[in-house]
Amino acid sequence: MNEYSTKQRKILLDYFGKHTDECLSTTEIVCALSVCGVSESAVYRNLVALENAGKLRRMSKAGDRKTYYQYIDDEDCRDQIHLSCIRCGRTSHISPSASKRLAKDLKNDDDFIISNGETVIYGICKKCSRPLSGGKA
Repeated sequence: MNEYSTKQRKILLDYFGKHTDECLSTTEIVCALSVCGVSESAVYRNLVALENAGKLRRMSKAGDRKTYYQYIDDEDCRDQIHLSCIRCGRTSHISPSASKRLAKDLKNDDDFIISNGETVIYGICKKCSRPLSGGKA
């Protein structure tokens, strides 16, 4: 049984490795992995295990009842503050200079030390904030 679980976990990790900087709903994950023969119960079981191991971050979005997961064990993602678009769901990293300024300002102004790897800032990305072609801003 352990070998089977390990294979399913590897499939799940490979899937997340191909979708770094994306917040994926459990429905999206289950649908994508069912093609590979991974059962829904195995997906949920492994999501919990990977979250507990610090490889995934579970989150929700305002106005949405779905649960989302983001792969955070990637070298490029560790200790990064993430920006998450409330319109398209795309997630990206805050720039290093903005991260340093934010951390410094929070420490100096509010005596608060930010946990970069655990922080997600929600807003609207550049692509979603652009006016539609032909329309006015």
